[in-house]
Amino acid sequence: MRKFAMSALVAASLVLPGLGHAQTKTITIGFTTSETGKLNADSKPQLLGFELWRDQVNAAGGIKVGNDHYKVALKYYDDQSSAGRVQQLYSRLILQDNADFLFSPYSSGLTATAAVVSEQFGKIMITTGAAEGKTYKLGNKDLFQLYTPADKYLKSALDVIKAKDPNAKIALVYSNDGFSTAVAKGAAAAAKRMGLNIVFDESYASDTTDFGPIINKIVSSGATVLIGGGHYADGSTLARQLYDKKAKLGFISLLVAPDIPKFADLGKAAFGVTVPSQWEPSVTYKPDFGPTPAGFTKAFEAKYHSRPGYHAAGGYAAGLVLQHAIEQAGTIKQAAVAKALNHMNAMTFYGRIHFATGVADHGLQIGHDMVLAQWQKGANGKLTSQVVWPTAAQTASILYPLKKFAQ
Repeated sequence: MRKFAMSALVAASLVLPGLGHAQTKTITIGFTTSETGKLNADSKPQLLGFELWRDQVNAAGGIKVGNDHYKVALKYYDDQSSAGRVQQLYSRLILQDNADFLFSPYSSGLTATAAVVSEQFGKIMITTGAAEGKTYKLGNKDLFQLYTPADKYLKSALDVIKAKDPNAKIALVYSNDGFSTAVAKGAAAAAKRMGLNIVFDESYASDTTDFGPIINKIVSSGATVLIGGGHYADGSTLARQLYDKKAKLGFISLLVAPDIPKFADLGKAAFGVTVPSQWEPSVTYKPDFGPTPAGFTKAFEAKYHSRPGYHAAGGYAAGLVLQHAIEQAGTIKQAAVAKALNHMNAMTFYGRIHFATGVADHGLQIGHDMVLAQWQKGANGKLTSQVVWPTAAQTASILYPLKKFAQ
């Protein structure tokens, strides 16, 4: 009898929380990431940002929710850069993995697919790496965007052209994916309002590897500057082939690709190329909560031995903003956290975060501003990314016009 009683106590100890010890609580955040596929290079830094935030939160004891602390668990799958897998996997994250909150995949296209699922189940999704604005104009209630919307992406590049050479002939060349197309349409409209001259406007397939025919058209158009691009694979290839074919342009601004650190591996082809950036390590925002820009940069470099770009910063900021909303709400209930997000208007290391709350554009980011960065030679002769616009934020003067073939 005594042996049976002891066995029962042992069995019970495996099921019930230990007496005198608080039960461990966990918040599960679900998402997909492109560990494989064409979006891998862009998606990877975002994942590193998520993971750095999780590690720091857990090392500090977790997210404070009322009198409790919750550790963060990240549950994610490889979406293989495929919309079909995103729809399947976000359903799995909600229905099988019981994710409490969601982060978006990388890219506007994949995020739009994930949003169909998250909205169906009423799950808050913090979107990062997803700038296209139309997803937030469909009556969605639980999406909250961190990136400056796509139609404003190339505004800083156009400001430079207007200030430096208002008579420039502009080539607008861009990937035909949803994000890049939205950026290009916004840029074309802005250029018209600013009195700037677009002499060539053409999209290309996102998997293009030979830009020769397009570059020939750019040269024939008489364009003196080029803006556009898409993601890393196509953008880096376009930059390299522009240099190889000696397309003598005075200014080049490409989306996404030049903000990935390995873009510098292109060497002379990377020199002088600019990128509209959601964030750069040199910004000097004074945050209302969370780390300073320098603090985030130092922590990222210590953990990953590389300098963070805006994809990594956006990943970390997604976690930071969600954490702050949960702490402000004092609960993990969706409605209360959504209310805290709707009321947020705060400065972070990543910049100001403020969401539209109207029915027509709920969740659209309306507080965050962008900067323009350029690859220049540092004192050691190696390429380094410098903030060159606006002038109030610059760490170096912009190189304009660009004399790439003298390098």
